[in-house]
Amino acid sequence: MNKVMSRTAQPRPRHRPPTRHDTRRPGGAPPRKPSVRSKRDMPPAAPQDASTARTAPETTQPPVRPTDVFAERLLAVLSGQRPVHWMLRHTVGRAYDDLALLAERGPLRTRGSRPVVHDIGYYVPSEGTLEVFARIAAGDRLRALAFRLELGQDLRWRCAAVETGPRPAAAQGV
Repeated sequence: MNKVMSRTAQPRPRHRPPTRHDTRRPGGAPPRKPSVRSKRDMPPAAPQDASTARTAPETTQPPVRPTDVFAERLLAVLSGQRPVHWMLRHTVGRAYDDLALLAERGPLRTRGSRPVVHDIGYYVPSEGTLEVFARIAAGDRLRALAFRLELGQDLRWRCAAVETGPRPAAAQGV
């Protein structure tokens, strides 16, 4: 019986899978013929010198910031797109309990358009700690989300506190 979450490498088959021998379906598209062009249409040959060889410029993307990652994760939980236990490994202290209470109320759930992170800002009160605010846009409404991130000894960021802005007056029954 195979384990569900096994991390051991599964043995790979030593041969290729069998090919399809179904005659009812076509074998594929015919091979393409290269276009016939004259020599004057061809670009000039590049020199074979290694010093003058051109390479494509490297497109490096900036690293993803933990503020952005956690804002998206918390938004997914508080808008009902993900379950609360999805954040269990990413929280520390009472933050998980606070998150569970907030998720019950569903402060960022919307009926119309899906909420998105509009803007993110942060403050560094001490080394290894970030206090983050995010503006959440859902249609024409903006809502607030604030959370605190702490860097653990294993160099992983974890959420230590979560708060949302006050609930709209219509949702409070006023």
